[in-house]
Amino acid sequence: MRTPEENIQLANMLFPEVKETPEDIEKKYPKRELKKGEMVLRFAPSPTGFLHIGSVFVSLIDRILTNQKGGTFILRIEDTDKTREVEGGINMIVKGLEGFGISFDEGMTGDDKSKGEYGPYLQSKRLDIYKVYAKDMIVNGNAYPCFITEEELGEIRKKQEEMGVRTGYYGNWAKWRNASLEEIQQKLNNGEKFAIRLYSTGNMENSFKMQDLIKGNVTLRENDVDTILLKSDGYPTYHFAHPIDDTLMGITLVTRADEWFASLPLHVELFKKLGFELPQYCHFSPLQKLDNEGKSRRKLSKRKDPEADVQYYIDHGYPKEGVKEYLLNVANSNFYDWKVQNPGKISTGFVLKLEKFNKSGALFDIVKLDDMCKDYIATLTAQQVYDMALEWAEVYNKNIAELLKNNREYCINIFNIEREGNKIRKDLVKFEDISTQLDIFFDELLEKEPVDDISEKVSKEKQVEILKEYIQVYDTNDDQTQWFEKVKVLASKLGYEKVGDVAMVIRVALTHRTKSPDLYQVMKVMGKEKVMQRLEKYIG
Repeated sequence: MRTPEENIQLANMLFPEVKETPEDIEKKYPKRELKKGEMVLRFAPSPTGFLHIGSVFVSLIDRILTNQKGGTFILRIEDTDKTREVEGGINMIVKGLEGFGISFDEGMTGDDKSKGEYGPYLQSKRLDIYKVYAKDMIVNGNAYPCFITEEELGEIRKKQEEMGVRTGYYGNWAKWRNASLEEIQQKLNNGEKFAIRLYSTGNMENSFKMQDLIKGNVTLRENDVDTILLKSDGYPTYHFAHPIDDTLMGITLVTRADEWFASLPLHVELFKKLGFELPQYCHFSPLQKLDNEGKSRRKLSKRKDPEADVQYYIDHGYPKEGVKEYLLNVANSNFYDWKVQNPGKISTGFVLKLEKFNKSGALFDIVKLDDMCKDYIATLTAQQVYDMALEWAEVYNKNIAELLKNNREYCINIFNIEREGNKIRKDLVKFEDISTQLDIFFDELLEKEPVDDISEKVSKEKQVEILKEYIQVYDTNDDQTQWFEKVKVLASKLGYEKVGDVAMVIRVALTHRTKSPDLYQVMKVMGKEKVMQRLEKYIG
C-alpha cells in the first residue's frame, strides 16, 4: 500500500492537467431546496436507437411519482459507450417518450439541447468532472491505475477456474493494486494505456442491511472487486458516473432495472469512498413474457419480441394513453379497479405505490394490453377517434388518410356508431385496424371484401324476396323503434320465426357480413341513396 505522499504524487502523474477539486465542482451544484416529501428522480437511458417498452414503464412511474410527491424529473443521457450510439438517438428518446405524454422538468430536450441548472445532462460532456473525482480517489488511496491486458485477465480467470475460486479482479489477483510508482512510471513512459480501478476495502465475508423501496429490507455482502471506474479512453463506467452524477444533480431516489441490484454493494462502497450521502433505491423487476407454450417465463427481449420495442406500438397505431394505462396496471394491479370506479378521470390521478409492485417481475400480456386499449378507445368521442386515426394514417397509411380527410363528417358519423348509450362498442384495439370500421361504408373498400354465404340458412331466392319486400317499407326517417317494428312485421309476413333471419339478409346485402355494428345506426349513417343502391345491387 502506498503512503499518502505517494498517492498525491501518483495522482499528479496521472492527471497533471486536473487542477480542480471535488469542493470546486460541488460549489457549482448547490443543494436543492426541497419541501418535505419532494423527490428528485432521473431517467438515464443510452442513445442506442432502441427504446424498450420497459423504458416507458420506468419513466412513466418516475413521472407519476414526481407529480404525486412534488419535485423534479430529469432526463440524463448516458452516452459513454460510443460503439453503441446511434445518430439522432437522443432525439428519438425525447420524442418517443413525449409521444406517451412523459415530460421532463430538466435535462436533454434534443440531440444537442437541454434545460436546467444542474447539467451538463449528457455524460460525454462531463468527462472533466469524472477526472476530478478520479484524481481525488487516487489522492485518498481509493483508486489506482491498472495496465492489465485482456490476455492477462484471461489468464487470471483460467487460473481461478482451475483452483475453483471466485473469478474476478480482486485482492491478491489484482496485480496492479499495490504497484510501485516506478512500475507505473515505466508504463506511462512506454505510452501504455491504463484504466482507473477502485481500490476496494470490502470483505465478501461481511454483510450489511439496507432498504429497497420495492424489495423491502435486503441483506447484501460487501463488495471486494476492484471495478474499473474510468476506462482507458477517459470515459467513466456506469458504476463511477452513477454516484457522481446522481449526487451533483441532487437525486433523492434512484429507480432502475433489477439488473443493477447485484451492483448495489459496489455502489454503496463508492458512495462512501466519494464522501456522498446514499440516496434511496428501488429496483424494478423486468417485464416478463410466457415462453415454451406458457410453461415458463423469460424477460421481454428486444431480440425475440417485437412488442419490446416502443416503435411497435407507434407503427401499429396503439393509443398511447391505452398503453400507459396498461403499464400502470402492470405496476399496481389495482389500477384497473380504480379506472372502473373513476370513469373519465385521467390516469395520472391514480395514486401509485411502490410497495404494491410485483417483486419477482410482472407478466407482460399483449392480450390484456389489447383489451385495455379497446376500453380506452371506447371512452373517446367520435371526433377524438377521427383525429387520432388521421394522425396515425398520415404517416403509416396514406390511402386511409386521404379517405378520412375527404370524408370528414361521414367518417366521424361512422365512428359515432354505438359510441353513445349503455352498450358502447369495443372492437377497435389500434388505429392500424381503422379500415375495418370504414370498409363497409365505402364501395371501393367493400368491393375487396368477400360476401358471407348465408344460403344454407336462407336460400338466394328467399333473400331476394326479403329484400324486395323490405325496399317497399324502408323509410330513412324511421326512428329505431319504427325501423325494428317494420323488420318484425316483415319477418312475420314472410313466415320467419326469428326476426334475426330477416335482419341478417339485410345486413349481408349492405355490409357483406353476418356481423356488423348496430344495423339501424349503420343504415342511418349510410343514408338512403347508398342503402337503396346496395340492396338493389344484391338483388341483381
